[in-house]
Amino acid sequence: MISNPKIQALILDMDGVLWRDTEPIGNLPVVFQAIYKRGWKIAYVTNNATRSVGQYVKKLASFGVEASSRQIINSGLATARYLQKKYPSGGNVYIIGEQGLLSTLEESGFFHSNDKPLAVIGSLDRQVDYQKLKEATHFIRQGIEFLGTNPDPALPTPGGYIPGTGAILAALTAASGISPHIIGKPSPVMYQIALSSLGVKPENAVAVGDQMPTDIAAGIAAGCQTGLVLTGVSKRETAMTFDFQPTYIADDLAQLISILE
Repeated sequence: MISNPKIQALILDMDGVLWRDTEPIGNLPVVFQAIYKRGWKIAYVTNNATRSVGQYVKKLASFGVEASSRQIINSGLATARYLQKKYPSGGNVYIIGEQGLLSTLEESGFFHSNDKPLAVIGSLDRQVDYQKLKEATHFIRQGIEFLGTNPDPALPTPGGYIPGTGAILAALTAASGISPHIIGKPSPVMYQIALSSLGVKPENAVAVGDQMPTDIAAGIAAGCQTGLVLTGVSKRETAMTFDFQPTYIADDLAQLISILE
């Protein structure tokens, strides 16, 4: 079977595309065997910063998918790169986020502290409390740079949607009157990192995601073909209401692979 010669790589979101929290979407080993058969390269790009790159490698392996750390770019890693460019010596930052994000930033020289932080970083934190929100708001109101790893308002789980990073950022914005600079999607930065790592041109890659305002918008901004799968947040009816449209729409990743043939 000859694959579309214009497609050399898939850049895959994970939450809502490959799994819903602890539940895989479809038979992932079979799905990936179909991708490998076509000779497409793969990168994984996710707005979720709660896990480190190494933790994502392990989670993929738990679902029967082999991946290397260089294939994975998440918004925590992109945030670390942003900070490194601006503050090459590293330093203190105030973080609302989980251990995966803290570990990623620490590896790049940025440590959680309320002692003269260089930036406030808002991300998903399932243990967030009023004290964290209060301290973060205090620093933002002082003029400390306010970064958001991503704007996703909700995350899909087997039991339904739960509040995401965007919900926490909304609380901080309401309290401080200041909106964050978003590092993750819909910014094309993570896709640009992935394309460089894969060694392919944007037009030869398909950015696959489940959310129109982040995944698809970022893929288009990066110049990629885009594939919306209907296994996560966005549905076909809501997708049709956007000014921009994906190149492909499919019920799930398996169907999308078939469409791309």
